[in-house]
Amino acid sequence: MKALLIFILASFLLSSCSSTPGAAIADSKGRGRPSGPIRQVQTAIAKEQAIDQLVVVTGTLAADQEVVLGFKVPGRVADIPVDLGSPVQKGQAISRLDTTDFELRVRQAEAALQQARVRLGLEPEELDASVNIENTAIAKQARAEMDAARSRLERAKQLFDKGLLPKADFDTTNSGFKVAEARYEDSLDEVRNRQALLAQRRSELEIARQQLADTVLYTPISGIIRQRSANAGQYLAAGSPVVNVVQISPLRLQTAVPEREARSIRTGQPVRVTVEGASGTHEGRVARISPSFDETNRTLLVETEVSNTAGRLRPGAFSHAEIIVAAGYRALLVPQSSVVSFAGIDRVFALNDDKAVEKRIRVGRRLDEGVEILEGVKAGEEVILSPGNMADGEKVTIKQ
Repeated sequence: MKALLIFILASFLLSSCSSTPGAAIADSKGRGRPSGPIRQVQTAIAKEQAIDQLVVVTGTLAADQEVVLGFKVPGRVADIPVDLGSPVQKGQAISRLDTTDFELRVRQAEAALQQARVRLGLEPEELDASVNIENTAIAKQARAEMDAARSRLERAKQLFDKGLLPKADFDTTNSGFKVAEARYEDSLDEVRNRQALLAQRRSELEIARQQLADTVLYTPISGIIRQRSANAGQYLAAGSPVVNVVQISPLRLQTAVPEREARSIRTGQPVRVTVEGASGTHEGRVARISPSFDETNRTLLVETEVSNTAGRLRPGAFSHAEIIVAAGYRALLVPQSSVVSFAGIDRVFALNDDKAVEKRIRVGRRLDEGVEILEGVKAGEEVILSPGNMADGEKVTIKQ
């Protein structure tokens, strides 16, 4: 029995010694190690596509027009029916002054004009142009006196020629005629002076009526009230600000285009604008281009008009603009999910004989259609989608 137990123990030790070295060798050579599953991937082909050639810039939206409105005449504010954020239309009344003093001035000017007309002998309905200097009362009187003095002079001359009138009396009559003649000329000048006074009174009446009309403040543009600076009952001097009105459609986007890209900018080119805080893309066009570069940063000022009929955009918002300088530009694109970025390096994994080959690339624009590849990949190459932490040379299989 003892001999049997010794035989069994010896057999177990011999089998252990003979199997352990083989397993160690297999492990050291990599044979017999269970291998993991090969990663399944999806791929896409790098293709050339026709896209728009763009100049990408940023800027801030500004109102196309902003107007600070104030009254042309001083007075006390009677009413301001608008406030901050109120929409207004061109020609809309936005404030009024108390008109009592201005109405009194109009009546005063009307009375002064009527007085000047009476002095010229005009009827209430008679036109000012119908004034005949010779037919005015003062001119008729002076002419009658001059005619009488002329008649006396003619009779005196006849008597003097016959020796029936002393020379002293003749000289007196002659002097009287000259005085009457001068008075007649003076009367004509007086009529002309009254005509000028009539024109002055007419202008004063027009000014008074204009001042009365200026007690109503109208907006010259359509827009929105940005600021209200006055209140009802407040006395304002002429020109004091009442409200600020901004025109919000179209808006103006000022952008600085680098000198190397400015040569392709032209007036009228379409622009796609995206705005922080506003969804969607908004259409615009290049409206104005500066004639010279900014010497400090070597950029060209370009202004874009952005349509804002719906009023969703606000002046002052930061904007991203894409100026379309050419259509149909051929670019090599790969899907966005195929590009991996790490530590500032962009790369893709291409499929080559069931292996993933890492390729460093230089990218251009990131579009909805994909990422533009400038260097590193050729057209027709098969790239792996969503490579994640894939290693260079890793075996892969295409997922059907």
